[in-house]
Amino acid sequence: MSPQASISPPFADPAALGLGAFAMTTFVLSVINAGLIPKADEPVVLGLALFYGGIAQFSAGIWEFANRNVFGATAFCSYGAFWLSFWFLSVFSAGSLPAANAGKAVGLYLLAWAIFTAYMTISAWRVSMGVFAVFVFLTLTFIALFLGAFSGATGLTVLGGWLGIVTALIAWYCSLAVVANSTFKRTLLPVGRR
Repeated sequence: MSPQASISPPFADPAALGLGAFAMTTFVLSVINAGLIPKADEPVVLGLALFYGGIAQFSAGIWEFANRNVFGATAFCSYGAFWLSFWFLSVFSAGSLPAANAGKAVGLYLLAWAIFTAYMTISAWRVSMGVFAVFVFLTLTFIALFLGAFSGATGLTVLGGWLGIVTALIAWYCSLAVVANSTFKRTLLPVGRR
C-alpha cells in the first residue's frame, strides 16, 4: 500500500455540494432557455448563479484541491467561476453589448465553455459513468446554446435548454448518490464507478 492510499482526505467529499449547486442553477436557467417560462423571468437565476452555482460550487472546488482531487477541483472551481461570470455578464456587461453583435459575443462566451467542457469530458470518463453523462450532456448543451446565440436560431437555444434540463437531472442524481451512499455507508445509488 502506498503512503498516499493510507491517508484519508481531510474533508468530507465536496462533490455532493458542487454537483447540487451546479444542478440547481443549471436547471433554473435551462427551464427558461427551453421556453417553459418567459425569458423576462431570467433574473430569478441571478441569485442562484452568484451564491449557489457560483460561491458554493467554487468552494467545493477548493475543498477538492485540499482532497487532492485535480478533476473535482478544476471542474467545480471552473463552473463556479462560470456562474459568477454569468452573473457579472447579466448584471453589468450584457446591457453594454452592441445589439447587432450581442448574439455573437454571447456565442463566443458559450463556445469557449463548450471547448473547456469537451476536454473535461475526456477525464470525466475515468470518474464515473454518472459524471461522464453530466459532461457529455453539458458539452451538447453548450454547443446548442453557442449555435443558438451565434446564429440567432431560437430553436437551438430551446434545444440547449432541454439538454440543460437533462444535464441538471443527471447532476442531481449524482449529488444525491454521494449524499445517500455516504450517509448509509454503502452503495445505495450506483453511479457506475470506473
